[in-house]
Amino acid sequence: MLREETTSRRGPRTNRASRNPAGTSAHQPLRKDRPWSSGPTGDALVGLGLAAALAASSAAVLRTDSGTASSHREAPMIAGDPRNDNTDVYAFVSPDKAGTVTLMANWIPFQEPQGGPNFYTFDTKSRYNIKIDNNGDAKPDITYQWTFRDEDKRGTSTFLYNNGPVTSLDDPNLLYRQRYTLKRITHGGTRTLVPDGVVAPSNVGPASMPDYGRLRAQSIRSLPAGGKAFAGQSDEAFFLDLRVFDLLYGGDLSEVGQDTTRGYNVNTLAVQVPASDLAVKGDVRRNPVIGVWSTTDKHNGHRFVQVSRLGNPLVNEVVAPAGLKDAFNALPPDKDAGVPALVKRVTDPEVARLLEGIYGIKAPATPRDDLVEIFLTGIAKANGPIEADLNSQTLNRDAAKLRPSEMLRLNMAIPPSKDPNRLGVLAGDLQGFPNGRRLGDDVVDISLQAVAGAALTGRLVPGLTDKVDGNDKPLLPSFPYIPLPSNTAAAQG
Repeated sequence: MLREETTSRRGPRTNRASRNPAGTSAHQPLRKDRPWSSGPTGDALVGLGLAAALAASSAAVLRTDSGTASSHREAPMIAGDPRNDNTDVYAFVSPDKAGTVTLMANWIPFQEPQGGPNFYTFDTKSRYNIKIDNNGDAKPDITYQWTFRDEDKRGTSTFLYNNGPVTSLDDPNLLYRQRYTLKRITHGGTRTLVPDGVVAPSNVGPASMPDYGRLRAQSIRSLPAGGKAFAGQSDEAFFLDLRVFDLLYGGDLSEVGQDTTRGYNVNTLAVQVPASDLAVKGDVRRNPVIGVWSTTDKHNGHRFVQVSRLGNPLVNEVVAPAGLKDAFNALPPDKDAGVPALVKRVTDPEVARLLEGIYGIKAPATPRDDLVEIFLTGIAKANGPIEADLNSQTLNRDAAKLRPSEMLRLNMAIPPSKDPNRLGVLAGDLQGFPNGRRLGDDVVDISLQAVAGAALTGRLVPGLTDKVDGNDKPLLPSFPYIPLPSNTAAAQG
């Protein structure tokens, strides 16, 4: 089975990740000269595709309660429950506020801005979570959890969301609003950070909300120990051409260049907190790496059940097969390594075989130990073939045993890039994906190139791109950074 690995302790070590985290330039190959499996972690990971379940059969690990499991939009059971559908997770060092990290997750995909009269609301019977594993055991050490309640004044008198221009969150013309409670949950207990926050409303239109930016600004709350929190509607900042599902862009790369999500909105939850609040023992220099993922827990009438999960982008879309998508969304990360069918999708990715079959781009040899680093262990020299100490929790000097698991990993000691590159680490921009994820990272192009072997060779495959290189709206200069929501029909965007 896929074993846990104890962090190597070769005596006191400096924070190599903060000094030269990738150990390479954008023009150098990111692979070792020796076979990566010669190291102790490599030996443990060689058997990934043949792993047995950890404490139970994989069937038991993947079992879900009938009618309670759902997923990202691409999983079958989510279609009827978009309010609990987690679409994207972002984690990055705040570009304008040194020493802080911004964590963000979006829900409710493909919101048509003019989709009234009820528009788009969080589920009052669910818990929305952003979770952090800072010691590498694949279990949450910190959880930021939002719950919601309705304040609806419409009754039987009107169908309108608002009955006049709304110029503030407490404007009596705003007939429906949601309030939230934000808690921080750790092993030491639970603390309420925001007892009565107000969600920024859906952007109904220019007549109803002539200055939506003011409503957004009013919805941002300060946190008691420093930091900020936000809940509300935003622009869908994930840019891509979804015609990837039409035989990988039409079978001849003719179906590219169209931002499928342009003009749509999402619902966003975000916090900006001191990096020391997230690091093991509060020491960012000694323990700079965290793992991040988000979940939705829905109450099924008896108990809360996890129905959605998201860490790295595109995993449940194009890594997990159709028959495992719903089960993956119900699975906690510490169980990932015990499901051979899921792990093999990383070590022998379908997309690489499709690229070879359709476009003749030769698939790298399997098992894909480079992808194991990117998705399951974090990138570190001791973990696999990529010659870099970047974002594995094994780089934390006070780490626990590493439990391979799928999550978005961020090295908080790497400062923001002055000139961010959309291709992130592959272009030498070490603050970009897969070291965390910024709103401007082109995760589709990065992922396609990584699957084609770019992290091993140090060379990009020419022409392998969806030709959507950025969002149609500019990012905002301060928290929560994500653009304001659109208020015109997406088809006209």
